[in-house]
Amino acid sequence: MTSRYFSYRDGRLHASEVALDALAAEVGTPFYCYSADALEHGYRHFAAALSGLPATICYALKANSNQAVIGTFAALGAGADVVSEGELRRALAAGVPAHKIVFAGVGKTAAELAAGLDAGILQFNVESLSELRLLSQIATARGTTAAVALRVNPDVDAGTHAKITTGRADTKFGIDAKEARDFLLANRDIPGLRVEGLAVHIGSQLTDIAPYRLAFERLIALYRELRAAGVALRRLDFGGGIGISYEHGPTGEEVAEADARVTAYAEMVRALVKDLDVELVFEPGRLLVGNAGVLVTRVLYVKDNGPRRFIIVDAAMNDLIRPSLYDAWHEIVPLKAAAPGAERRPVDVVGPVCESTDTFARQRPLPPIAEGDLLAFSSTGAYSFVMASTYNSRLLAPEVMVRGDRSAVVRARMDYETMIGQDRMPDWLAAAPDEDLSPNRQAGKTRGAA
Repeated sequence: MTSRYFSYRDGRLHASEVALDALAAEVGTPFYCYSADALEHGYRHFAAALSGLPATICYALKANSNQAVIGTFAALGAGADVVSEGELRRALAAGVPAHKIVFAGVGKTAAELAAGLDAGILQFNVESLSELRLLSQIATARGTTAAVALRVNPDVDAGTHAKITTGRADTKFGIDAKEARDFLLANRDIPGLRVEGLAVHIGSQLTDIAPYRLAFERLIALYRELRAAGVALRRLDFGGGIGISYEHGPTGEEVAEADARVTAYAEMVRALVKDLDVELVFEPGRLLVGNAGVLVTRVLYVKDNGPRRFIIVDAAMNDLIRPSLYDAWHEIVPLKAAAPGAERRPVDVVGPVCESTDTFARQRPLPPIAEGDLLAFSSTGAYSFVMASTYNSRLLAPEVMVRGDRSAVVRARMDYETMIGQDRMPDWLAAAPDEDLSPNRQAGKTRGAA
């Protein structure tokens, strides 16, 4: 794992110009570390590839919703793609202008629709006609108008993992293209709504642009048809989903490959929309943050069960669930560079949670690892901390951001008082702490009364 953002210097792994072992000594393990330099590079390259197009780039908060991450992109001019009221509030708090926010999601509640209306967002990506009717009622009652894009399901197989595919007809996402067409042709004026666009998002972690081209061609054909019929559309939302390389982490080659992938994607979009009078929205997430983060963990024990060696670390599936959930691969490297020519031995890297699925890698060839060593899981900037939990009553790990030679804790480690303090005792426990409420005791009382 060597690049301009994560590299070994004097045998120590650095994020930007900050040694990760020094951060481990400061904040403890496990912890997440994000490189602001990598975030800024990813956004600037994406924006440059789209230069000259009438495009709004809305960072997809679901990938990583830390305020410092959102704020880094907002400072560069990004909007936000949100899928909940919580994400809407996070985007606004981090400085994203409301007129650059797109509210997506298949199950928006009435309260969430109202929150988006009150904020004055750019558009709602509506995913069903039932949602459209509810939004119409809420907007009409408020005496306002909601800007809307219908998310169309193009029935395109993106060829990615089944659990992150969203563009096929058998998924819950979007509206059937024919149903959307017929509805818009039959309903030109909907109270409280201004249907301004069409949207599409076919899945996540795509490294081939061919599925995008097919989906976009179908969306553009529908856009042309509806415009020709007099439907006042003005915007196409092409979603996100551009993938990254996980197997080799954020190496110098991968940074170049990612940049080339974005360039090819932008050229494809330019060719498709060159004669269209249309505004464009893009919603990158993983592309911008995935390879900008690492999870640092410490080896607790090295254990041999017969021929199999286990490296037990202090990070767990509650910190990084992707390997358990998706069988996802993350490169694992020591923070101290291995000696040249060091023999690699297949090992299982596992966490301490009482689940067999709490496994990060099986039979992964790694250099010699000893108890107390520090390891880094690469490419954990996206869909990592945001999916963390306190399973087994484990504390949420802290998040650190670095920029150049500076570092800052951007989310402190949760403490036990905070975690336990979220619970509340019912009055029958809180009111009589010395009373024995066990079933046997209560049964005895009943028999005695008889």
